[in-house]
Amino acid sequence: MKKNLLALSLIVSGYMAFAQVPRKTLYEEFTGENCGPCASTNPNLNLTLAANPNVIPIKWQVPIPSAPSATWSLYQTNITEINWRYQAAGYGYQSQNSSTSTVANGINSAPSGRFDGQHAWTFGATSDHPFYVSNTVINNAAAATTPFAINMATTWDATFSNAVVSVTVSAASAFTSSAALVYRLCLIERKINFPTAPGSNGEKDFEDVVRKSYPSIQAGTSLPTTWTAGQTQTFTVACAIPSYIVDKSQMAFVGFIQDDGNKKVWQAFRTSQPSIPNDAKLVSIAAPSFSCANSIAPSVVVKNNGSNSITSLTITPYIDGTAQTAFTTAVNISGGATSTIALSTYTATGGSHTFSVNINGVSGGDVNTANNTGSQPFALVQNYFSGPVTEPYTAVTFPPTNWFMTNADGGAASWSRNATAGFGGAGAAKYDFYNNSALGDADDLFLPPTNLTGISNPVLTFDVAYAFYTAAPSNENDKLEVFCSTNCGATWTSIYMKAGTTLTTAPLTTAAFVPTAAQWRNEVVALPAAASNNASVLVKFTATSDYGNNLYIDNVNLNQASPTAIKSNPVNANSVNVFPNPTKADAYLNINLQEASKVNISIVNAIGQIVLQKEAELTFGNNTVKIDTKDFSSGLYNVLVETNNGSMVKKLTVSR
Repeated sequence: MKKNLLALSLIVSGYMAFAQVPRKTLYEEFTGENCGPCASTNPNLNLTLAANPNVIPIKWQVPIPSAPSATWSLYQTNITEINWRYQAAGYGYQSQNSSTSTVANGINSAPSGRFDGQHAWTFGATSDHPFYVSNTVINNAAAATTPFAINMATTWDATFSNAVVSVTVSAASAFTSSAALVYRLCLIERKINFPTAPGSNGEKDFEDVVRKSYPSIQAGTSLPTTWTAGQTQTFTVACAIPSYIVDKSQMAFVGFIQDDGNKKVWQAFRTSQPSIPNDAKLVSIAAPSFSCANSIAPSVVVKNNGSNSITSLTITPYIDGTAQTAFTTAVNISGGATSTIALSTYTATGGSHTFSVNINGVSGGDVNTANNTGSQPFALVQNYFSGPVTEPYTAVTFPPTNWFMTNADGGAASWSRNATAGFGGAGAAKYDFYNNSALGDADDLFLPPTNLTGISNPVLTFDVAYAFYTAAPSNENDKLEVFCSTNCGATWTSIYMKAGTTLTTAPLTTAAFVPTAAQWRNEVVALPAAASNNASVLVKFTATSDYGNNLYIDNVNLNQASPTAIKSNPVNANSVNVFPNPTKADAYLNINLQEASKVNISIVNAIGQIVLQKEAELTFGNNTVKIDTKDFSSGLYNVLVETNNGSMVKKLTVSR
């Protein structure tokens, strides 16, 4: 401890002794929308930063470990400036997580941070990781003396689309910089709340995000390199506000003085946020994730972000991008208050849809229209499709035809298709626990609403693959559950649940898990008795995140149980093989049994039709069964093998 305190005192003294000017320390965080550790670190970091008056934070949304998609994101909208600030070829910050770490050029990990352009461990933190930011570290940084004082004032136009920032820099004592001395001016949004995360890590709430710099972060405004005591410089900067600003009421300017020779920031200043008179903000949309009807009756929550009361609103709803009848209502929403508004009833066909709204009429006008829109997916169950169901996820479309997804808690992650990870063929359904740091986030993947008339004792079979990310005893408890309903979701019966250790099929890996052929397990699940011969059955997979590693399912089949009664233990994954595969003529099944058994074989095409069925009495050990494919069209088929000891699905490709 003594050694650390001595090192700290020497480093702080390296700022030189100046006439005392109160310092605001600038904390720059390099975080990212696809960064899982960032999402778990930022909430507590934000609380610490907001509670300490000695620090001014700014956040750079870097593409570490990867860039968000080319669609709208915080990174993509300010990509040039962000790249320059963090890359080795840009400003030249060096990565050195602690004083004993190897030095590398550029910021190479996220999240990481700098106090006044210096490593956080310079001021007593264990490392540059924001987890170690504390009031002690902040106050140590703010205690470093500085000669400079800053004052800034902002003048806005009527629509808050342009600003002129007046800056005054004064020196209380003489100062000479080591290289170019630059005044950098950044426009930030203090708080941004997204209904859907812009990246893959589940983070929807962002604070102090750098949105634009003036004239640019690269150039800034040049200051003299030598100052005398009492010297003052005043200048103005014209700032055009970019159209991608989410919430104009959250805008503020942060200015700071930086020596580009040693990267030290000598002072920082943040303006207050503008007082906007007229601004309606859409906070949320409430609508059922699915319904067994031909209509929905949604409501919206609207906040008055302005100072003037809102007395009327016009809201235009859309279903799948098609405008519905505009909804106009009288309201009384005072400044800063929110109101829940019930909209009309809107009809749609069965299947998956998107409901969206746009606030396009506000009493007194609306200065900021960027926060007026939002959307939410929903599904209407109006048709039940004849069983059986078979799905190998080979088609590019996802969800597959007549399947649908819901995300009742609004989390970022959801089900998707992986084109290469399938068991026995191309394609599998994937749930990305690896990037979903929103603990408890649950997402549903529905099979097609199914008419099981004529199907007694229905059974669901599927292949599953999953691996841990963290070693024992801290293994994650990611969960996969299967539910069945025969009353359109009024009640659900859990028919399968595995989590943590019982879900795993492969060894732990700290990389994003992609299964090999040997890392799958076949599951056989009986549906409730009420589902037998039932014309309206819903079945769904529910994935619940504990921020572990990826989950995959493949070869989903909902069908008649075998007359021999499938037991709960499945056939070993290596006990059934199809060859040759692909085939141009006949195919053969090699079936290795641990006891003699009656075997039922069903061949199902890509649209769920059973094209061949046969039974065979097989003996203990290896058995070979011929499959006549001469009448099969080219394509992918599922081969379902049912024995006394379980079932297995294999894929067969016929190529003419």
